[in-house]
Amino acid sequence: MKTALITGVTGQDGSYLSELLLEKGYDVHGTIRRSSVDFRERIAHLEGHPNFHLHYADMGDSMSIMQVIARTQPDEIYNLAAQSHVQVSFDAPEYTANVVATGVLRILEAVRLCGLTEKTRIYQASTSELYGKVEEVPQNEKTPFHPYSPYAVAKLYGFWIVKEYRDAYGMYCCSGILFNHESERRGETFVTRKITLAAARIAQGKQEKLYLGNLSSLRDWGYARDYVECMWLILQQPTPDDYVIATGEQHSVREFCQLAFRRAGIELRFEGEGQDEKGIDVKTGKVLVEVSPDFYRPTDVVNLWGDPTKAKTELGWDPGKTSFQELVNLMVDSDMAKVAVERAGDHVRTNLAEYLEKGIVK
Repeated sequence: MKTALITGVTGQDGSYLSELLLEKGYDVHGTIRRSSVDFRERIAHLEGHPNFHLHYADMGDSMSIMQVIARTQPDEIYNLAAQSHVQVSFDAPEYTANVVATGVLRILEAVRLCGLTEKTRIYQASTSELYGKVEEVPQNEKTPFHPYSPYAVAKLYGFWIVKEYRDAYGMYCCSGILFNHESERRGETFVTRKITLAAARIAQGKQEKLYLGNLSSLRDWGYARDYVECMWLILQQPTPDDYVIATGEQHSVREFCQLAFRRAGIELRFEGEGQDEKGIDVKTGKVLVEVSPDFYRPTDVVNLWGDPTKAKTELGWDPGKTSFQELVNLMVDSDMAKVAVERAGDHVRTNLAEYLEKGIVK
């Protein structure tokens, strides 16, 4: 039985990867942070599994990282922990650098100092944000990097320190340059989930309008469940290397929005340009989507498009397993069900309050 350690196990990718590795017979260990809010919704169904274990550790604390690696002696480490929100990195650049950049170094050093350089293989979750102000499209493993946010700059350090430890110490460590990958488990502050949840709420009368940033931004969106399979494949190769993980397709925020609302039963028509652009309900003429300058970044990445040829050829990975349309449908359907449950709960609470007021129940 192989042992895997996953940092950031409570996140979207961590939960899907845990499921995949457990299915493959791994003993899976995950790290979680001590905080005032214990959020484990994505992995709640795994707790109690005999081969799933949780440990407290923090990417900003080298001692805790060292202890959990020494205790678990993992065959594979998947470093998925990060402050991964680009906009937040502008507001908290120092914290982002400490966790996203130096955190990678802490893992590499812990493996080296624990004497595990021959045993442990390390996967580093890198990002398409490295390309930032892109110099060519589509982007592949040889495309020059031009990070365009504090988050991207921190990730660039992580990418290069992985290469350095691979060359300097002969360690098996790799980076997967992941383009945008979404799912029903995506955080609600990320644009795709923000769109699908708003579409569901507007369709069911729980929200009036959706505010977004640049509708013309282009992204290569894939399904997170498919992408974690590629992470695993990267660590199964004879020699360590870095790979772009993407679908090879590109879509705009506007298109994602249009498909999401259509799935929720609302047909949108977009009118205007730039900050004056609006998404209008074709049936009612009501404005449902507006652009807000609050969601524009100081430096904005607008054209990410990955070339997964190397991953397809060398790993045998299929980036087209889940289509863009299927991804949108999965997310909207999940959020439609979520909002329906919320509405039912609201109805029960309203009735209960009324009954209490009338003295029907005590």
